[in-house]
Amino acid sequence: MRRFLLSAAAATAAALALTACGTTEPATDDAKKKAAEPLTLTDAKGAKVELDGPAKKVVGTEWNVVESLVSLGVDPAGVADVKGYKTWNTATPLKNEPKDIGTRGEPSTDTIAALKPDLIVATDDLKPAVVKQLRKVAPVLEVRAADAADPIGRMTKNLDLIAKATGTTRQAEKLKKDFETKLGEGKKALADAGHAGAKYAFADGYVVSNQVTIRPFTSGSLIGAVNEKLGLKNAWTVEGDKAYGLGSTDVEGLTKLDEDVQFAYIGSDGDKSSTPFTGVLAKDSAWTSLPFVEKGNVHRLPDGIWMFGGPRSMSEYVDSVVEALKKK
Repeated sequence: MRRFLLSAAAATAAALALTACGTTEPATDDAKKKAAEPLTLTDAKGAKVELDGPAKKVVGTEWNVVESLVSLGVDPAGVADVKGYKTWNTATPLKNEPKDIGTRGEPSTDTIAALKPDLIVATDDLKPAVVKQLRKVAPVLEVRAADAADPIGRMTKNLDLIAKATGTTRQAEKLKKDFETKLGEGKKALADAGHAGAKYAFADGYVVSNQVTIRPFTSGSLIGAVNEKLGLKNAWTVEGDKAYGLGSTDVEGLTKLDEDVQFAYIGSDGDKSSTPFTGVLAKDSAWTSLPFVEKGNVHRLPDGIWMFGGPRSMSEYVDSVVEALKKK
């Protein structure tokens, strides 16, 4: 099951982003010290990745790895679906104009080869046959896309691995420290506002052929894990998949949520199919008659927070949840 919303149907402002935003030069201090030292890394698939030194010209085939690169101060030379990244991830905006290498599921090998990258960073969502072709172009570092058993741990492990490959480990440590601080601040703010232990359900939704599908983010999702760190109680009872912790339901399935639940979601005005709650459901009695809807306990969080991103996206998510719930 792939989590990106665009594949099912087809990322607000940087002001809230962490002040850990490093520029390329400071972020490569580690790399300068070890520029002449070759690197041997073991990726998520157990493959040995040999580099002449910290990678400078890097291509990212998935948005979460692109966010990691940008957060670490590395401007990617190539990015899959640049337009989509700019739409769904404004928490960590691109600082350069990378080459669009095609879709996340099927990046163009020829386009990537023309860039002559030092390294290609991909996730294990990419088909093995595609990875095999990419390895003929440059070293490929595969990270595990998600792990419902430890979502936050997986996010930080991926960040650490990419940081080692690019010589930006100091920046990675700062990002992780700032994220932990943000979690603590968010938990305190919610507790002070009387929301400690509040029942909370986060989802996204989309419309395909006039059919509405809603995806519950269970405790195994990255956002679900962040919610629990904030002291919120995940209200979903559906089972999520083993990688992303995502479930599936419809409008009728929402009747199983307690009437005092706080319901939150993220969509994008750049993709109308991703906003059924303000679109096709707005006048649907099955939706409008739900107790938490009638009580006004539905929160559309800001566009551009990538729900499967890194510390930057999750930090902005924390800010958005605190802002939304403090009003209730």
